[in-house]
Amino acid sequence: QVHLVESGGGLVQAGGSLRLSCAASGSIFRINALSWYRQAPGKQRELVATITARGSTNYVDSVKGRFTISRDNAKNTVYLQMNSLKPEDTAVYYCNLDSNPYVYWGQGTQVTVSS
Repeated sequence: QVHLVESGGGLVQAGGSLRLSCAASGSIFRINALSWYRQAPGKQRELVATITARGSTNYVDSVKGRFTISRDNAKNTVYLQMNSLKPEDTAVYYCNLDSNPYVYWGQGTQVTVSS
């Protein structure tokens, strides 16, 4: 069993920054990729950023240049540094671990950006 625990969410004013963390524990045999998703009220969950096992990163266009995904392999932790936050970034952010064929999700952490 694999557990993902997110932290770092909160309330911030527009233009501010937050750093999300996601710590993975349990029987992790292989990590193909670690990702952050988000889901705003009334909207579908969307992929925000991914970092592969080789360290390649990808971002949704709306966060490019503002968000940075990184990982600490020794700690089995993935981070999402979010700068220049906008009200439209408000959502519950979820950590995702792709360990093909298994996929694991965290419980989510709320990020609220006030205007």
